[in-house]
Amino acid sequence: MSEIQQPPVAPQPLSTKEEAAKTSALIGYGLMVLGLFTGIVWIIGAVWAMVKRSEAEGTIFEDHYSNIISTFWWGLGLSIIGLILAFVVVGYFLLIGVWIWSIYRIIKGLAKITSNKPFNS
Repeated sequence: MSEIQQPPVAPQPLSTKEEAAKTSALIGYGLMVLGLFTGIVWIIGAVWAMVKRSEAEGTIFEDHYSNIISTFWWGLGLSIIGLILAFVVVGYFLLIGVWIWSIYRIIKGLAKITSNKPFNS
């Protein structure tokens, strides 16, 4: 017997609120990418996400804001520890690890958001 193939399901169009939430999150991610190389823009990206987070409540993009914000705070905290430990060399490894981890989180977020998926899906 042959299987009956189901027609592909067309993706649902995004509401105006979801489009705005997606655009703001993409701006936050973009600022975070620039911040990987400039530093101060990293802070601007996190503040942007903190300010715009309430506008994304109830959308599929809400957890992208949590990702941006938690990546910022964890990255900042671990970078401070890395700078302190740099005097005993191990801090440099921590700083490199934090940078790689941050790149991973940002790329994962961008991959999910451009596919219209929540960060934790």
